[in-house]
Amino acid sequence: MRRLADLPFMVILMGVGALAMFLPVAIAVAQEDWQTARSFLYSGLLFTVLTTLIGIATINNKVRNQARSHLLAMLAFYVALPLMLAVPVVESVRNTTYLNAYFEMVSCLTTTGATLFDDPGRLSSGVHLWRALVGWLGGYFLWVTAIAILAPMNLGGFEVTAAPGGVVGRTRPGEVTQAADPRARLIRFGTQLAPIYGGLTAVLWVLMLLAGEGPLVAVCHAMSTLASSGISPVGGVAGGQSGIMGEVMLFCFFIFALSRQTFMFDFRPESWRRLVGDIEFRMGLAIAFVVPVFLFFRHWLAAYEVSNQPDALAAARALWGSIFTVLSFLTTTGFSSADWDATRNWSGLASPGLILVGLAVFGGGVATTAGGVKLLRIYALYKHGLREMEKLVLPSSVGGAGAFARRIRRQGAQIAFVFFMLFALSVAVVMVALGAAGLDFEASMVFTVAALTTTGPLAAAATEPALSYAALGDGAKMVLAAAMVLGRLETLAIIALLNPEFWRT
Repeated sequence: MRRLADLPFMVILMGVGALAMFLPVAIAVAQEDWQTARSFLYSGLLFTVLTTLIGIATINNKVRNQARSHLLAMLAFYVALPLMLAVPVVESVRNTTYLNAYFEMVSCLTTTGATLFDDPGRLSSGVHLWRALVGWLGGYFLWVTAIAILAPMNLGGFEVTAAPGGVVGRTRPGEVTQAADPRARLIRFGTQLAPIYGGLTAVLWVLMLLAGEGPLVAVCHAMSTLASSGISPVGGVAGGQSGIMGEVMLFCFFIFALSRQTFMFDFRPESWRRLVGDIEFRMGLAIAFVVPVFLFFRHWLAAYEVSNQPDALAAARALWGSIFTVLSFLTTTGFSSADWDATRNWSGLASPGLILVGLAVFGGGVATTAGGVKLLRIYALYKHGLREMEKLVLPSSVGGAGAFARRIRRQGAQIAFVFFMLFALSVAVVMVALGAAGLDFEASMVFTVAALTTTGPLAAAATEPALSYAALGDGAKMVLAAAMVLGRLETLAIIALLNPEFWRT
């Protein structure tokens, strides 16, 4: 194991991807789907041998700058690894191109969940399991690398709470992420988070089975919820068999994308106080409460104007559909409740797609599987805005709440504003590229936000009629694939790779 840990990070990731190819073989053999079984079996054997040979050739290579090497490995994970993961897909589906399979794997690995296969019946059960499994592994990769690699470099949202000139990320006084060798941190946090991530997925899978869902759909939805990928073999939760109980189960597990404190919980009194006082957790729950209430009363008034006899049951279904869908898109999972359409039909109003776009842009917590701008950055801008308005009324006032709050309002808000401007610039650049590929303004805007926030199902939920990734040309697909990688890795990490100082050591 010590010798394996000395391998380059990318070689280890290739080995994990190659070994994962053997899992869909079991379900394919059980269903006597020999084409899918052979495709994944042969691909797994081929890439296992190839990874072994590369590992033998590189095991004694000494890396001078571990942080730079691992950050480059993160970029290669999203750009190069899908080239390998797409091989069994194109061999199984047959009537698709390698470019489509590559786009599909980039979407899964970045936990975006955008799919070119609008008809789920076109794919076999083994391929559906493979898509969900790749997304699930991408989510675990995010959990580990965000804390082990991005936190010491003050990237990925940790820069908002970092002390000036510091090298660690913090979210509150007293919480310090120790800077150490990146390889040691990867091993440490990888072994700590693996049983938590796998255990939560297994628990949700069992709960979905108890709710009446089929085994394949249950495991795919469980993995997609923990990874916030929104990948489904039946087109979403509305196509499943678990009904309202299944949605309740999924809803309870959305909270793990609001704050990393939810899965770093040890049931001690300090942990309860830390979770209750967590900035991201409280802000996420507040948004998940305020937006559905707003939508509910908006729909209620519209329904009351149409009819003087409002239906209480329809109102309850509309409220639940709003709550579930709002939290799902806030965490960038992208599952729409089966009652989301009931909300629209009950009130007679069109689907408020722009609200879903805004929720996806907000995103979830730092060091979680959620994408978007992240709640911590939104909170820093919010506190800075409140302070500026307070200074307009009382110019000589002094902001209180301690050094941590002052850092959030000053340096934190400044770097959050820089990131938000970079995000807006990225939106503009990707929209121009999609416009050059032949898309109109509305479609370009929705596809761009869906890719940069890693919320693939947003394209189908935000517009009427729904947009389809399958209708895109090859140029637009590659633009969106690059946007998914940029949205997942974030602009600041890309800029860090372009910094000359980063390459001089």
